[in-house]
Amino acid sequence: MASFPTAVRSSRKLALNLVQARHVSDLAISRTGKPILRVQGGRSSIGGHTATVFGATGQLGRYIVNRLARQGCQVVVPYREEMAKRHLKVTGDLGRVVFLEYDLRNTESIEASVRHSDVVYNLIGRNYPTKNFSLDDVHVEGTERIVEAVAKYDVDRYIHVSSYNADPNSPADFFRTKGLGEQVARSIFPETTIVRPAPIFGFEDNLLTRLAGITNLFTSNNMRERYWPVHSIDVGQALEAMLYDDTTAGQTFELYGPKNYSTAQIAEMVDREIYKKRRHINVPRAILKPAAGLLNKVLWWPVLSAEDVDKEFVDQKIDEAAKTFADLGIKPGDISNFTYHYLQGFRSSAHYDLPPATEKEKREDRKYMHVVDDL
Repeated sequence: MASFPTAVRSSRKLALNLVQARHVSDLAISRTGKPILRVQGGRSSIGGHTATVFGATGQLGRYIVNRLARQGCQVVVPYREEMAKRHLKVTGDLGRVVFLEYDLRNTESIEASVRHSDVVYNLIGRNYPTKNFSLDDVHVEGTERIVEAVAKYDVDRYIHVSSYNADPNSPADFFRTKGLGEQVARSIFPETTIVRPAPIFGFEDNLLTRLAGITNLFTSNNMRERYWPVHSIDVGQALEAMLYDDTTAGQTFELYGPKNYSTAQIAEMVDREIYKKRRHINVPRAILKPAAGLLNKVLWWPVLSAEDVDKEFVDQKIDEAAKTFADLGIKPGDISNFTYHYLQGFRSSAHYDLPPATEKEKREDRKYMHVVDDL
């Protein structure tokens, strides 16, 4: 029988071997011949992927950064504003999320962000032009600089998040510049994976939150535009799945929800959920578009823009040749199942603003009437 110190040393050596054991299936060879340990472990695990996520401080960015970091990936987050990225620091374990300050017009800062990565996500987008950046500056020229850096350092994967209805010939400037950005990305890096999400709903979105707020007063098409709203969590899951599936390289994905809605139908759904009736005034396009463009230049905070007015007249069109959630094994959720989760904060806390009690609620109240009588 082995002595106690010998047994301790043997058990320690055995535990060390078990920890360091790797299966052959964990080792993957990337497109450029780089060996990568693809281990979808926990938050403190160490995976082989190093991912750069441009536009991570936006509404969609937190979902993909969180999914990558909790799998043990090293995530590089280029940022512009110090306070805009602090919530991403806790999405991964200590040292797994790295922040680098960059400028979209500074090529050196972009190259420094992608130099050591094997996958780059581009989530950068702008709904309206500003005094510093036009839509072409962001969606076309900015994309060109990022893709050139990806090609220069021979990054394995580049995943470009575009928009639904992206078309270089679209009458709406937002969709037109998004379409031009796709062409630029594919021309420089043919293995680009293009993702076209439908209007996204979730926390801090531009759909449910906007319709529930009191500032969404004017519309120009009686809210008749139609689309398939998609859940932000589903889009984040799809972006993660593309990283571990090399067959998605060079493909185009249309990510949309299971049901088609008009904005008016979603607005009615929102009103029922918050127990309020939001007013929407229809203004002719010829009046609202220039007024919104002028207002967007005068005010520094986001308001209705001329591009938003143009998008109201363009229904979502699905590219039948593109792949969808089904090709990734994901079943997207319907917006009607999540309205309470995202809109409960818009309900009034006043007792008399609540709707009449249902029969079920009355029966539940009767169960506790004896407590009130005793008092």
